[in-house]
Amino acid sequence: MTSFSAARIAIIGLGYVGLPLAVEFGKKQNVVGFDINSKRVEELSSGVDKTLEVDSSELRNATGLRFSTDVSDLASCNTFIVTVPTPIDKANRPDLTPLTSASKTVGKVLKKGDVVIYESTVYPGCTEEICVPILEQESGLKFNQDFFCGYSPERINPGDKVNTLTKIKKITSGSNAETAKYVNELYSSIITAGTYKASSIKVAEAAKVIENSQRDLNIAFVNELSVLFERLDIDTIEVLEAAGSKWNFLPFRPGMVGGHCIGVDPYYLTHKAEAVGYNPQIILAGRRLNDNMARYVARNLIKRMLKNGIDVSKSTIGVLGITFKENCPDIRNSKVVDLVRELESWGAKVVVADPMAEPDEVKHEYGFALGNVNAECKVDSLVVAVGHDMYRSLSIPELRTFCKSATPVLADVKSLYNKEDAIAAGFTVFRL
Repeated sequence: MTSFSAARIAIIGLGYVGLPLAVEFGKKQNVVGFDINSKRVEELSSGVDKTLEVDSSELRNATGLRFSTDVSDLASCNTFIVTVPTPIDKANRPDLTPLTSASKTVGKVLKKGDVVIYESTVYPGCTEEICVPILEQESGLKFNQDFFCGYSPERINPGDKVNTLTKIKKITSGSNAETAKYVNELYSSIITAGTYKASSIKVAEAAKVIENSQRDLNIAFVNELSVLFERLDIDTIEVLEAAGSKWNFLPFRPGMVGGHCIGVDPYYLTHKAEAVGYNPQIILAGRRLNDNMARYVARNLIKRMLKNGIDVSKSTIGVLGITFKENCPDIRNSKVVDLVRELESWGAKVVVADPMAEPDEVKHEYGFALGNVNAECKVDSLVVAVGHDMYRSLSIPELRTFCKSATPVLADVKSLYNKEDAIAAGFTVFRL
């Protein structure tokens, strides 16, 4: 196996996870940043990151980093870090296509002594059961004899400019003791927060997949509370703030849980559970509840519009925000789309606005064009679905100018605004 001082690194996949990693390593040594998306590579080569995770000055400071779509540029590397997406399909089953494709690419250039490290979120056992056989088949080499593997799960939080890559403790692992030491040293060279060396690849894989499953379940609990408290005519946020006065109460808030992590990772865990003959109860219950929250919001909005005498089939509803979280352009697995589809099923015209999102990407991914919702482009009722800073800064009087109806409904999904002020301005308010 190669020594730490002789590491020649390639990052496979330059998205939200791979790019920050490539930049940090590129500040210290020569690194090849590889991606099959030629447009992405061209943009990064010109100093532009459309994910907004890395600014142009950071790209310039990574003097050792070069970008490529050419597999032959990987041949000189001896350490490959795979950071491709691991999505789910329409049936909520793991889609390992990007992972297996990346493994085939690496396998074609793998040499004796090389190390392949995976960061993509997977179920326990996936690296050694799925990826390693592909590496062996493509390279003709023997695992843990000719080449070695590690797993160091990504902990990137898109849009977070405080808890960035180097400031989050990194789990590391290897296929044997020597590899585990190598992988740990490699990440220790850039992660100032330190590392945690897991006892095995499986343990590291499991640790990652339960991180987001835990958050998913906690959010599902407060979402269920929100449904219950709405029927009891109690404001959920007021209850949570009151309960939060105790030091050990966990500060979770209700919401529509989408994105590439919390809305996806639990299905990787349940897939593996079912594969070994265990039928998971709590994890799937949380997923079912969270997956239905967008429709729940839409139906509560519709109910209030009808009560206010608004003809839904002739109305226009404005939706502010399409990304899966605030201050981030990532639209993957956005639950706002489910909300839009539900509103459209009632015959309403829905106008979605979001300056953070890429219009072409939204059109390609979800089939509708972004529009405008403002004082010039008025709507009958309004959903503020994402907590972008630009929306948080809007005043209630400004929001009111967006609505042409005399009795508009405001669905404040993220509880950004003062409820009493909104009611005083003439809104009927719904919030989780």
